[in-house]
Amino acid sequence: MILLTGATGTIGREVLRLLPPGLPARIMARAPERVVRGRPEVRVVRGDFGDQDSLLRAARGARTAFLVTSRIGDDDLRFLDAAREAGVRRVVKLSAAGVLDPLAGDAITRWQRRNEELWEHSGLEWTLLRPRAFMSNALAWAPMVRERGVVRALYGRSGHACVDPRDVAAVAVLALTEQGHAGRRYTLTGPAAVSAAQQTAHLGEALGRRLRFDAVLPL
Repeated sequence: MILLTGATGTIGREVLRLLPPGLPARIMARAPERVVRGRPEVRVVRGDFGDQDSLLRAARGARTAFLVTSRIGDDDLRFLDAAREAGVRRVVKLSAAGVLDPLAGDAITRWQRRNEELWEHSGLEWTLLRPRAFMSNALAWAPMVRERGVVRALYGRSGHACVDPRDVAAVAVLALTEQGHAGRRYTLTGPAAVSAAQQTAHLGEALGRRLRFDAVLPL
């Protein structure tokens, strides 16, 4: 039995889609009605990281878990307590590549580093997935591209090896279903570093439109 959290999010819904057919899975969701259903071997239960009893109910009977937390705080610690009590043996944790940057000291990165240390010393088997920014984030440009033929973003000349969320999910499924990934930290990137200005040019070629990139100055 595999427990999935974050199944309505960018990565989690792809993990659910890519799980091998017939593999028993349980999805914990704050809003079960938002989960895409249709597989008889997948059960959806209501749960919230702020409700310890619901965490324990969701984790009981699972041996492996995919963990996605998104709010700064103690959600990872609460999940760890429930996982230990329920007998979960292995956790695949979605983290972020920013933890590797010694100059990154923002609140989210510090929180992710603390979470990684928590799992590394948890006594459970763990695997850390550290994706770069998602290529799908560029979908946020759609309204301005459609309406004005412009992309406006910070740091237009800085290259980022953005990754497709489906590729992150594929790695997560391997880590959840195969042996040999315990104690591993995987940094997940796309094949090349591409700047926002270059992305704009590629998008214009694909759409057959002339698009302009405008750099936004940081506040």
